[in-house]
Amino acid sequence: MREMGGDQVTAAVAGCVAALGAAVDRNWTEVTAGGLDWNCHQTAVHVADDLVAYAANLAGRARDAYVPFELTLDDGTDNSGLLHVIETTGALLAATVRTTSRQVRAFHPYPFRSADRAGFAAMGVAEVLLHTHDMAQGLGLPYRPAEELAESVLAYLFPHVQPGPAPWETLLWATGRGGLPGRAPVTGWRWNNNLVIPAERLDLVGIRPAEARDLRLGGDGGFEWIEGGPYEGTRDAAGFLLKAYEGGVHRPEFGVFALVRRDDGLAVGGIGFHSAPDEEGRVEIGYDLTEAARGHGYATEALRALADWALARDDVRSVFATTEPANAPSQAVLSRAGFTRVSAAGEGPAFELRAG
Repeated sequence: MREMGGDQVTAAVAGCVAALGAAVDRNWTEVTAGGLDWNCHQTAVHVADDLVAYAANLAGRARDAYVPFELTLDDGTDNSGLLHVIETTGALLAATVRTTSRQVRAFHPYPFRSADRAGFAAMGVAEVLLHTHDMAQGLGLPYRPAEELAESVLAYLFPHVQPGPAPWETLLWATGRGGLPGRAPVTGWRWNNNLVIPAERLDLVGIRPAEARDLRLGGDGGFEWIEGGPYEGTRDAAGFLLKAYEGGVHRPEFGVFALVRRDDGLAVGGIGFHSAPDEEGRVEIGYDLTEAARGHGYATEALRALADWALARDDVRSVFATTEPANAPSQAVLSRAGFTRVSAAGEGPAFELRAG
């Protein structure tokens, strides 16, 4: 799998500089950037400021807020100099992404208050693509980024948006910048970084559509797996996630999670929801572990963490799971996690944990 990373940041910035370089002799302070309230000069500064802020947060391992500084240009900086600043801040973000471990997360407010290196790269690419579009529109310049960049931004940051046949037009629509046949106009939007739920020894790391696609096709999804992983159940679950994404009904917080061991960064299994809560507030979950990871209590630990997270929500009142009749180890995991056997539903025993 080609993870969203430094190369994509570099490509997005190069496209920005190439497009806007044709208008460096214009007065950017007098031209409004597309549908924004900012002029093109303000928008370009904003792009550079975001790129360096993302690099700083990731490099500085920011926890609760942005690193407290702001980009300021020297007096008299012309448009060529401003584009050089965008190139430089883009290079800083690209280098930071390339040299940061996949496990590292740092502060970003949307929507779960953290992002990993791929998330910061995707946000940087999104800022560059969208605001280059805004500035090019204001300046009357042609601009269309590579479709693969737009597609990656959607698959990393917009898991709740049904992908369309043209990724760039879909991204513009999803951010309120254009129309899309058959879809209502977007008047408010946020992107979504993936959710991570901490457990005692594990992190439950939300799998994004781009990663699910790779898992379904036989790849590693961007994770480093323990020997024998990922197990078949995780690949199947990734396929269901991908189908929900392509159908426009995926809710990322009720998706699939890789179980990543915190001490060495290795993924040992998967866990996730079959769907969002039903009308009665019930969610069904499934899980698996690679054979080499079994017998260490990881499944029980992950199940407790996911169930606790779900039952703390207002829209979940019970968590439900079924097992094969002969799968005594899985039934024992559910019992240890506090679930109660409620029936022999379908082909196997059913277990439930209700909100207190």
